[in-house]
Amino acid sequence: MQTGTQTSAPDISSLTPRQQADRLFDMIMSAAEEGDTARVAFHTTMAIQAYAMLGGLDQDARYHIGLIHVVRGETGQALAQADSMEAVVPGHLLGTILRHAAARASGDSAGAQDAYRRFLVSYDSENAVPRQEYEMHRNSIDAFLEAARRATQHSGG
Repeated sequence: MQTGTQTSAPDISSLTPRQQADRLFDMIMSAAEEGDTARVAFHTTMAIQAYAMLGGLDQDARYHIGLIHVVRGETGQALAQADSMEAVVPGHLLGTILRHAAARASGDSAGAQDAYRRFLVSYDSENAVPRQEYEMHRNSIDAFLEAARRATQHSGG
């Protein structure tokens, strides 16, 4: 993994608090994909603090916080976000995707497979509900659907 050369905070002062939190989330996910551990480490604490300052969190914010925890290796905290999401909306697609990410990060292959199965059970009914967070993460949901179908076909489930 490479270390980042750019570890200064971006200027996000002109953005709303939610936009700031989401911008930090996007930077973290991009840095994680690039293997830039220094940038990930630098921005995660700021992002979690930014989301905490928002007060009441919607499902999208909980999903973002959960993924940040996964990147940090804090799978228990990621699962807590998934639990919160599913307490509000049982079978929430992003909650199940988050549960899968936490299971994979912790090496829990049975938990990851269970998340795939749960996603497929909920997909048709949940996908029919117009949720803003589903539209914002449509590519992730569609990719996860395909992965879940492949994984359950291979496992016989």
